[in-house]
Amino acid sequence: MVHHSGSIQSFKQQKGMHTSISEILKEKTLKPSRRSLPCLAQSQTHPHNLNHFLSVPLSPEPKANTNTHSVSASCTHITTPPKVDATKDQYVEEMETGAYESRTDESLLIQQKPVSRGKLEARTDSVRGNNAPTPSGLTFRDGKKRIDYILVYKKSSPQVEKRCTFERNLRAEGLMLEKEPSLTNNDIMFVKIHAPWDTLCKYAEQMNIRMPFRKKCYFSDWKKKTMGSRFHLRCRQVKSWLPRNPMKLDKEALPDLEETDCYTAPFSRARMHHFTINNRDSFFSNSTRSRIVHHVLQRTKYEDGKSKMGINRLLGNGTYEAAFPPHEGSYKSRHPIKTHGPQNHRHLLYERWARWGIWYKYQPLDLIRRYFGEKIGLYFAWLGWYTGMLIPAALVGLFVFLYGLFTMDSSQVSKEICEANTTIMCPMCEVNCSAWILSDSCVYAKVTHLFDNGGTVFFAIFMAIWATVFLEFWKRRRAELTYDWDLIDWEEEEEELRPQFEAKYSRKERVNPISGKPEPFQPFTDKLSRLMVSVSGIFFMISLVLTAVFAVVVFRLIAMEKFASFQWEFVKKNWQFATSGTGVCINFMIIMSLNVVYEKVAYLLTNLEHPRTESEWENSFALKMFLFQFVNLNSSTFYIAFFLGRFAGRPGDYNKLFNRWRMEECHPSGCLIDLCLQMGVIMVLKQIWNNFMELGYPLLQNWWSRRKMRRAGEQNNVEGKEQLPQWDKDWNLQPMNAHGLVDEYLEMVLQFGFTTIFVAAFPLAPLLALLNNIIEIRLDAYKFVTQWRRPMPARATDIGIWHGILEGIGVVAVITNAFVIAITSDYIPRFVYAFKYGPCVDKGYRHEQCLKGYMNSSLSVFDMGEPKNGSQYQTRYCRYRDYREPPWSSEPYEFTLQFWHVLAARLAFIIVFEHLVFGIKTFIAHLIPDMPKDLCERMRREKYLMQEMMYEAELEHLQKERKKNGKRYHHEWP
Repeated sequence: MVHHSGSIQSFKQQKGMHTSISEILKEKTLKPSRRSLPCLAQSQTHPHNLNHFLSVPLSPEPKANTNTHSVSASCTHITTPPKVDATKDQYVEEMETGAYESRTDESLLIQQKPVSRGKLEARTDSVRGNNAPTPSGLTFRDGKKRIDYILVYKKSSPQVEKRCTFERNLRAEGLMLEKEPSLTNNDIMFVKIHAPWDTLCKYAEQMNIRMPFRKKCYFSDWKKKTMGSRFHLRCRQVKSWLPRNPMKLDKEALPDLEETDCYTAPFSRARMHHFTINNRDSFFSNSTRSRIVHHVLQRTKYEDGKSKMGINRLLGNGTYEAAFPPHEGSYKSRHPIKTHGPQNHRHLLYERWARWGIWYKYQPLDLIRRYFGEKIGLYFAWLGWYTGMLIPAALVGLFVFLYGLFTMDSSQVSKEICEANTTIMCPMCEVNCSAWILSDSCVYAKVTHLFDNGGTVFFAIFMAIWATVFLEFWKRRRAELTYDWDLIDWEEEEEELRPQFEAKYSRKERVNPISGKPEPFQPFTDKLSRLMVSVSGIFFMISLVLTAVFAVVVFRLIAMEKFASFQWEFVKKNWQFATSGTGVCINFMIIMSLNVVYEKVAYLLTNLEHPRTESEWENSFALKMFLFQFVNLNSSTFYIAFFLGRFAGRPGDYNKLFNRWRMEECHPSGCLIDLCLQMGVIMVLKQIWNNFMELGYPLLQNWWSRRKMRRAGEQNNVEGKEQLPQWDKDWNLQPMNAHGLVDEYLEMVLQFGFTTIFVAAFPLAPLLALLNNIIEIRLDAYKFVTQWRRPMPARATDIGIWHGILEGIGVVAVITNAFVIAITSDYIPRFVYAFKYGPCVDKGYRHEQCLKGYMNSSLSVFDMGEPKNGSQYQTRYCRYRDYREPPWSSEPYEFTLQFWHVLAARLAFIIVFEHLVFGIKTFIAHLIPDMPKDLCERMRREKYLMQEMMYEAELEHLQKERKKNGKRYHHEWP
């Protein structure tokens, strides 16, 4: 985008430009473009009433005061005396003063607009008393230099030489360091890091960080011109009459998130006059400063050698205990935010995002992105989008459930079961069980109708389409966010190699095709062998899951016999609920126990593969964790959906497990209620457990840390947490998960699978997911703002491997829902009976009366022989659920013609349902473009105008230089 001055003439001839940019802009009706990064000439990076810890000067510092001094720590080598062991080097730490002189041309700073007297007095009050050093923990001792990063080490650590070399190299890179001892732990030392202006500019240019462009750029509003201003005026009038959306955040509550009309361009020191440099202290935001310092920390050496560099290696070998950017102060204030404004961005995030009182509000994504970085901002954007898309799914699922509730008493199948007082069912076990009456399971049949009714098929098709629409519209939403957050032209920089990879393959090298430098290389045979071992480990863990499911099946068989012959009449009458309920609870405990094992196994297998970079490690670990937990969570559900009651046999010829336990049968009203109970209990219990582990566990840990900190503070005469500096407070918070956002994404992706894969059996799943996600957003927000140290603001353009996993779940959901409707539910048998065997065969219509006699036709007859003396029911015949010939027929107990009709209808339904839904999904995916059309036009228009503005700014700069020097450049266009 940025053109050098020497190529201006050729650039202009190539474009055929003979008019200035001002003449171009006069041709169209113009509207400002919205970009998320503010033009600093219009609004400051920080809120207007930040406290004095983050105060920004009202005007640039005079040039005479540009020399600033800070106290920084260095390590000086001292020769050991002969009396001491000379084999070990001893290092002592002494304080030295380093001066950094800024070379920035003060003429490049744009003077601020005059402010009103009231605002000036308010801001003067906030900075009053700042001359004296304050223990805020946000600046160096001089109260001026902002802390951009914190390193923590123990004085007792033996890695003194590496640490001192590393810190000397950091100073050589242009960073300023200052050390402070901890007030709560005498063994802890903090290293505060500040990046001066010159260092920020240098690495901002190297990292191609996009910064606000000085001049205003506009794009033409084609829609307004084509559709007419009257239509838009009428729309605005109608919109003004409507009530205000209560979910929108008040712009007055977020003063620094105003819409601006600035574009951004990659920063360049040679073209610094192009950019909006309103104030050097606020030009680079806090997250950008931390990202630059982290970039330097990752590439600074601590020993001689190719791979002896980076803060990650120093954290791994114990040289440092932690490294993190500091929070911007306290998240709480004694004064209300409405009257006194926010103290800092952390306080603003807490009040407008993390509090429970605003659970119904939209998330301030721009502020989240500015404070935590684009990667975390995209996670919360995806989570918010997923939660919003769950609203229509939850409403439709609730309507389907209510439809089943209102038609429960009028259901013909439920009526026949509840009125079957003379229908004797065969015993459920062969030892202590007796025959039972079908009407005893009336409640079970009515509950089954809640989830197995006419709306099931419609809801399954709706959810399959919903999953496609959700993913396609998320692509559009992501495109808008990447545009607003200046990620369109951002390319992920070449990652550094993992220390484990370099240590393992340091002997073999090859030239990197991107950087052109030699680097360690993993041979293909070694990589393949390790991958095979990893795949074998995955299959072994999956077999362990199947073994656990088999154990649960055995327990259900034993429990079925015990509950069916129980002494308590209530338990004996509801043995189906008792068997399913106890089986689900035991299965949940096994699932949560195995999850702990899976995480450790996935960690070991991923390290065994020796991934090359951290992103490769994260993707491999995420895929293993998803496979493990998906199989662990859904294996028992698959058993109940597709295998329960399919291999039970018939009376007189039952299939037995180990020739001991009879296989479990389905209820006469179907197996869907068992599947529904399995999904409901696991989904609710898992969400409760996850929420406790996400918030309750960090709260307990931080409470214990504060307790220890309070005791240490009493010993060191430190009263109250308020007197502790920010670095001490952050050190006592919990670090972010070692796996980053893997656990957060994994929880939501597994929930997405529960919401879509078996949704035909449990239409309330989207509603439970919606309620959980509303809580989840505020839990995660509270955790990130108050309970965790501030993570390094990382950049990303999408959600990574999780998008492919979500698309795979969408495909699996179509197949499973087709099989659930066709095999698990009774929809197909009822459908076949109504149109082939019921009383409405020749009438051409279907309603509940057409199912009259369905229960009797779905039950077969078995001859038990002569009744025994003392038996409760003196009858020879009993009924069981199947389509078989009666014992008095010519072919007793053989499948009837109705059985084959039902089987053919099930297979036909699966084929038709899958092809229909996949066709609709494919059509919708091609119908919805990944990027909005107006966004594409806006991007092309802005790119063109950006080049024009770059040319004009460069030409204007050259003309000023010519007037100043009185010379004429030979390469300048006259």
